[in-house]
Amino acid sequence: MGGGLSERDLAERDDAVFWDITCPNRPSRVPGVSMAGFGDRGITPPGLRLIPHPTVTLVLVFGGTVAVEDATGRRQQGSFATGLGFGDVVRSLRTDDVEALQVRLSPVVAHKVLGTTDPVDAVVTLDELCGREAARISDRLGDLSSWEDRFAWTDTWLARRCAAASPVAPEVAWAWRQIVATRGMVRVEQLAAELGWSRKRLWSRFRSQLGLPPKRAAKLVRFDHAVHRLVAGQDAAGVAADGGYTDQSHLHRDIVAFTGLTPTTVVNEPFLAVDHIAWGWPRPRKP
Repeated sequence: MGGGLSERDLAERDDAVFWDITCPNRPSRVPGVSMAGFGDRGITPPGLRLIPHPTVTLVLVFGGTVAVEDATGRRQQGSFATGLGFGDVVRSLRTDDVEALQVRLSPVVAHKVLGTTDPVDAVVTLDELCGREAARISDRLGDLSSWEDRFAWTDTWLARRCAAASPVAPEVAWAWRQIVATRGMVRVEQLAAELGWSRKRLWSRFRSQLGLPPKRAAKLVRFDHAVHRLVAGQDAAGVAADGGYTDQSHLHRDIVAFTGLTPTTVVNEPFLAVDHIAWGWPRPRKP
């Protein structure tokens, strides 16, 4: 791999993606929330992998059909959530004329929005999480005529749920921010010492409020940075050295563990290839 992708490479990749993607004009008023709109171009093949990410992800489907299957063989249809760094491979089985608004939630925010940390290592339908409100969300998004209106309505819905919920412990929120700020290269013992907590106490509080242990959270954040650097065309040996891995084999093992793919093949995964469009920097928007 070379030193990165050129603007021409990026443009060609944009033309090859399976979805029309729209980004909000402004960031969410809720810290730790980002959104993007996805419209099916009619060329999405079945069996696409959803790549783990250090957020809880909501997929709010308001047009067409989407069905997914997790590693246990459990199948879900319609709007759904994936947990923070969900476990084995999750695949989309079917996408027909789909319009969906995807929301990425920091686990600190997800705790408040969803009121639970249960969708870990799983796919959970929005019906299971929100009850009758799930259908109202889908109907409301479908009634709105522009993406900006959908983003604004969803942002208001998220802010309302956050305002009505209890926050996570400030110490847990601080530990998560440190993990993100250090790109997953901080030691759990160091976090516990700075908090004046035992390692066991930090593990317990972090796991109960954010849904996974701090060590796995750090591993997930480190993986996310590494795999996106690979997608950008950087050399695997350099990524491993700069990313806190003991060697290139260590990086290889982590990527296989999270995706079921090798570093050589993971760079072509569609859900990684579109991240620079949906989440990377401002792009031209469609009405």
